[in-house]
Amino acid sequence: MDQQIIYRRRWAILSVLIVGLLAIVIDNTVLNVALKTIAEPHGGLGASQSQLEWAINSYTLVFAGLLFTFGVIGDRFGRKRMLMIGLGLFGIGSLLSAYSHSPDQLIFARAAMGLGGAAVMPQTLSIISNVFEPRERPRAIGIWASAVGIGIATGPVLGGLLLAHFWWGSVFLINVPVTILGAIAVAILVPESKNPDPGKIDYLGVLLSVAGLILVVYGVVQGGDTGSWLSGGVLGPVFGGLAILGVFAWHESRISHPSLDVRLFADRRLSASVGAIALLFFGMGGVFFFTTFYLQNVRGFSPLDAGLLTVPFAAGQLLLAPRSAGLVRRYGAKVVGTTGMLVMSVALAGYALLGTTTPIWILAVFFALQGAGIGVAMPSATSAVMDVLPRERAGAGSALTNTSRQVGVALGVAVLGSILAQAYRDQLRPSLSALSPAVRNAASQSIAATQATAQQLGAAGHNLLAPADTAFTHAMHVTTVVAALISLAGALVVLRWMPGARRAEDLPVAAEGARSVGEPVAAEDWITERDEIAGRNERSVEPAGVEG
Repeated sequence: MDQQIIYRRRWAILSVLIVGLLAIVIDNTVLNVALKTIAEPHGGLGASQSQLEWAINSYTLVFAGLLFTFGVIGDRFGRKRMLMIGLGLFGIGSLLSAYSHSPDQLIFARAAMGLGGAAVMPQTLSIISNVFEPRERPRAIGIWASAVGIGIATGPVLGGLLLAHFWWGSVFLINVPVTILGAIAVAILVPESKNPDPGKIDYLGVLLSVAGLILVVYGVVQGGDTGSWLSGGVLGPVFGGLAILGVFAWHESRISHPSLDVRLFADRRLSASVGAIALLFFGMGGVFFFTTFYLQNVRGFSPLDAGLLTVPFAAGQLLLAPRSAGLVRRYGAKVVGTTGMLVMSVALAGYALLGTTTPIWILAVFFALQGAGIGVAMPSATSAVMDVLPRERAGAGSALTNTSRQVGVALGVAVLGSILAQAYRDQLRPSLSALSPAVRNAASQSIAATQATAQQLGAAGHNLLAPADTAFTHAMHVTTVVAALISLAGALVVLRWMPGARRAEDLPVAAEGARSVGEPVAAEDWITERDEIAGRNERSVEPAGVEG
């Protein structure tokens, strides 16, 4: 394709990339408001809490495990080609998710969606780096990042609107026409590009990392589901997964093209920064999971109202993230990152104040606080990672921050969801003593299961509803206190080891139109992808010319 044609089409190409990416971003948040509906035995799939956790984590773990690998595959075989394949996989996975007839089918369909999402995400940024010249590239990436923020904010609201008029599968089915139209537009408008010196694909590392994470998460979820944390069914997968991850770390430290360069963790400043990113999304994933049930099952809000109540969370991120770069330049990543994590800790602890009749505006305030904490801390942590790394390793830094974000969400849902399930079961047990063992076991799985059991029992079951609400709020209090303590510990680690303010004479001099690796950038939880562009350009040779 002629360079002049590409130049004239560059903004249209960006629009196509954004539309395809929005489908993926919206899906990550639209599912949250549908959890209650999917858990219902009538009108949903009757999914248990552990199955709902896996519906989230099957996507997240596949996405995290393959994100960097698909970037390398796109560099080698063609970014346009891989983008179209990714959109196709995501659309097929969405179609399978929408028409799933069981929770297990939904879990596997979501994994297929994660496969497609991992193929799409890195290609959008690589294509932007090839289509836009250095002077325009920051503006293009800024528009891309803002669009992702809009997707995060609108996902829960869109999900609520769909559930108000259609069945639960509509939250997935909306992706199908978007991905089809997106793939067609990509085929027509987007030029093909490759990297003449792509990295090697670490197949064994990918398999080890995904297998290890799945086993650890499976064991944690099983512990919360069964309430027996010392059984072989819990300890076996957890320790087995940790052993596989140990082999993964050993393997990655010995090869020249690792899927995740674990040798970088030898620098405690980088480890603290990457850990901060994981903890930020650990809290976000867990909070989004349990507040969905609090709003819909305990407080009785519709999916649409529950979605609207998450807007302050996104607003807090969108308002504070653009200001984080200036704060980092003035005070340093350590001060800004620590402050952001402390704000998040306060917000997490604040959820413990919520009861069955608490004014709902209080929840909105804590949502906004947590979003603001992430908006401040995420860019500063990413900036700290890029400050620690030499210029030629910026791409590896992007892989670390991307992976830590996704793993943080998966572990947050698994760990905090399991704590919630255990605390709820313990608190509700006295109220279920009059039921038969089989009914008691089914009713204690989650608040959705308790309410379904109460409905089946008729008038006799009404006595279970108030204790279920009380038990859930108690369990939520326990869970949020644990999350707040973990976040506080993370803040102390950041305060101790994250890089501080940089002196002016230490800053590298960048070429005109380029961004230095250490320069903070303003975006929020999607900031890591922006760094991938800079990293790819700085660490590799000039990409090959685009093809027709």
